[in-house]
Amino acid sequence: MSYNFNTIEAKWQKYWEQNHTFKASNNSNKPKYYVLDMFPYPSGAGLHVGHPLGYIASDIFARYKRHTGFNVLHPQGYDSFGLPAEQYAILTGQHPADTTKVNIEGGTDKSGNQIAGYRNQLDKIGFSFDWSREVRTSDPEYYKWTQWIFIQLFESYYCFDVNKARPITELVQAFEASGNQEINAACDEEVPSFTAAQWKEYSTEEQETVLLQYRLAFLAETEVNWCPALGTVLANDEIVNGVSERGGHPVVRKKMKQWSMRISAYAERLLQDLEKLDWTESLKETQRNWIGKSTGAQVKFKVQNEDDFIEVFTTRPDTIFGVSFMTLAPEHPLVQKITTDQHREAVQQYVEAAAKRSERERMADVKRISGVFTGAYALHPFTQEPIPVWVGDYVLASYGTGAVMAVPCGDQRDYDFAKHFDIPILNIFEGVDISQKAFTEKNNQVKLTNSDFLNGLTYESGMQKAIEKLEQKKNGVGRTNYRLRDAVFSRQRYWGEPFPVYYKNGLPQTIAPKHLPIVLPEIEKYLPTESGEPPLGRADIWAWDTAKNQVVSNQEIDHKNIFPLELNTMPGWAGSSWYFFRYMEAGKNEENSERDNVFASAEALNYWENVDLYIGGSEHATGHLLYARFWTKFLNDRQFVPVNEPFKKLINQGMILGESAFVYRIANQNKFVSAGLKDDYDTQAIHVDVSLVNNSNELDIEGFKNWREEYKDATFITEGDGTYQVGREVEKMSKSKYNVVNPDVICQEYGADTLRMYEMFLGPLEQSKPWNTAGLSGVHNFLKKLWKLYHKGDEFVISEEQPSNDALKILHKTIKKVREDIEAFSFNTSVSTFMICVNELAALKCNARAVLEPLAILIAPYAPHIAEELWEKMGHKQSISFADYPIFEEKFLKESSKNYPISFNGKMRFTLELSLELSKDEIEQIVMADERTQKQLAGRTPKKVIIVPGKIVNIVG
Repeated sequence: MSYNFNTIEAKWQKYWEQNHTFKASNNSNKPKYYVLDMFPYPSGAGLHVGHPLGYIASDIFARYKRHTGFNVLHPQGYDSFGLPAEQYAILTGQHPADTTKVNIEGGTDKSGNQIAGYRNQLDKIGFSFDWSREVRTSDPEYYKWTQWIFIQLFESYYCFDVNKARPITELVQAFEASGNQEINAACDEEVPSFTAAQWKEYSTEEQETVLLQYRLAFLAETEVNWCPALGTVLANDEIVNGVSERGGHPVVRKKMKQWSMRISAYAERLLQDLEKLDWTESLKETQRNWIGKSTGAQVKFKVQNEDDFIEVFTTRPDTIFGVSFMTLAPEHPLVQKITTDQHREAVQQYVEAAAKRSERERMADVKRISGVFTGAYALHPFTQEPIPVWVGDYVLASYGTGAVMAVPCGDQRDYDFAKHFDIPILNIFEGVDISQKAFTEKNNQVKLTNSDFLNGLTYESGMQKAIEKLEQKKNGVGRTNYRLRDAVFSRQRYWGEPFPVYYKNGLPQTIAPKHLPIVLPEIEKYLPTESGEPPLGRADIWAWDTAKNQVVSNQEIDHKNIFPLELNTMPGWAGSSWYFFRYMEAGKNEENSERDNVFASAEALNYWENVDLYIGGSEHATGHLLYARFWTKFLNDRQFVPVNEPFKKLINQGMILGESAFVYRIANQNKFVSAGLKDDYDTQAIHVDVSLVNNSNELDIEGFKNWREEYKDATFITEGDGTYQVGREVEKMSKSKYNVVNPDVICQEYGADTLRMYEMFLGPLEQSKPWNTAGLSGVHNFLKKLWKLYHKGDEFVISEEQPSNDALKILHKTIKKVREDIEAFSFNTSVSTFMICVNELAALKCNARAVLEPLAILIAPYAPHIAEELWEKMGHKQSISFADYPIFEEKFLKESSKNYPISFNGKMRFTLELSLELSKDEIEQIVMADERTQKQLAGRTPKKVIIVPGKIVNIVG
């Protein structure tokens, strides 16, 4: 019987679906194990072979855990809100909900495009997902709870006394009792001080304005990354090289009133709790750097001839006497105020130019030196000497105070700036040469000089003394600072969660949770309005009736009972910051599901707790992973979830790279020259679809001419054998590079089990590796060999006889190695082990049930379809998915005998298989009695017999 993988795989995929094989239970006596992938965004392009890499790894581990006795939750869903669907909607006029649905479920979209559908593609690869718990972030039943969490954030503040979030009602009670002078809470910088009596005298609007400065979800005027082409604000991690990651559009800095999340309140906890996590050190370090903790002092410099002060945060207050200039960020509010008329035009031009560069670009561009003098001076807090104030884009408004005290002798960037603009450099380090570069070490051996009361002190003692004196003079305070900024939580787009917020007298009011969800309204166009409002400004029915508690027509707005709703939507990371908790609750169609009543029931949350294994890309280190940790800590503070970290163990899979193909067009001609001849011409390399190239790198010329209209009349200069050879280059797999390989095609031609094993075989999970379709045949041939092991010709044959010791040794060697590999996530070496095992068993012609039955279980996590088929053929009525994992027994690896080389005067003449349990005397007796020994001795008596048990026998003389 041949290995008919297409039939086998379709059969078992149908079986798993019909029997709900992988449905997890929230009530089990087994220990729990929660395996999760970072859920996909369902694009119309569908999956390519790079996407399933992490999914296959997590599936192997989930299946392995089921075999080892765990109740495994391995769910899947879709991060279905976001920019790509909206951009597609703008281009085609199709509603994002329609395109998202067809992208997930497959079919034909309204533009006539055939879409495979993510669900169909995932099912074809044989994943053991519990689809009964599927979530889609754009489903109102799901985002109802995203809106609910937003309301909880809005109704909370962060209390540093207990170091956790508390209900805003407690803050109001404290204000009523004693004002805010003793309140130790996260808040805006410019919160006025007031007494209890003053609080009570405030109007309702005044009180709400104050509370907004403490809420964890708050409105504030912030400096944002504005992308005019996309019509929205972007987070720093959504910008690459100064342009939007999506579409490559220019990004500028501007001030806007935005919803923000006070994630900075959690900075220290986010930092400290990294130590509890089983994450890679490189990933932890990325988050540490992003959080950016630093200790130092906040120092005030009075602007000369003005009432204003420039505040700076410095990690080196000991170097305060080395300040020779100050630098403000271009966005700093004092720039326009203190710039003199003489310098105003130059400063304005500089500020406008800086607004076109993203923060990331400015941070990364360390070689470029630019700046402009404002004409203003600040006074040194101790000497009262005037210090020139400059503007420089290497200073960021979002970090610290947006101003720095520049100490060129102790900071290389300040040093380069001073050298470039010929600003004096004061040396405050005794015995240190700064003629070539700054002295940046925090050295306790180097003493300070030219520093007044700090003379003779070193780094540590100088820090303490400087802070002490600054506090005495009320010119500064010691402070711990964090680079982590509060997260902008608004998008000026349509396809996102609507805020459950309406505006009364210009102030935000949340809608009672019982009236959720607030569903996205229908609109005709998905672009911002002509007046610059977000797309929801186009909605006709987008006002809140506080009497009827429902969305009504905008025409009914009277600002008494009916008020305008928020026009922004939530960012892409809102729904992904808590989805892992939603999976814990049984699906909405399941008995006892609480999905309509809670985001997840207490029973489910207490049982599953958090994710045991999370697999996804490293690009989410400073976005999704940080936000998910923040929301989890908040929900834990408010006792909505029982854990304060979402993901115990996290693995970042590498990328599968594409092998791009190139044709070479001769300059200014529609003529293409083969790769081997291109050096003789002036050519341009052009990507060509890899589906038009065979495994020998030969281009299908006719297919190429039909591929694009512009190439239909192209001519070709071929190799001597008449073939056109393409060039090859390993790059990121991308639709734009035409190097995408569709997993559906691979599953059809080679089978899903081949795809699964090949992706693991490519190399270590964490590393990036190139795809090579030609390599699939080796893995496919292995599966054919595995199939033959259980068959004799066309007949399935399993022996009930006791297997040989050699067969048992091979089996247990494999059990030991594969188990160790899975536990270490070293899946590539497992595949090699399987290949060796099958080859060795085939050589022995082993078909014993006692060997082949456990072998099928071993391989089931990797190649589940063929394993299920073989398991059924062996007479089992239940799925192999829950069969007990084979137990390794050491005794089968112990050698019971040794094939001794029998030597005469050091020359081996024959071998003799003897038990390892024999003594030296017993070995000698057997060897000497052997007729071959007698023949070699020819009647002589040996001088001695040397025996090393388990190694050699040497007869001398």
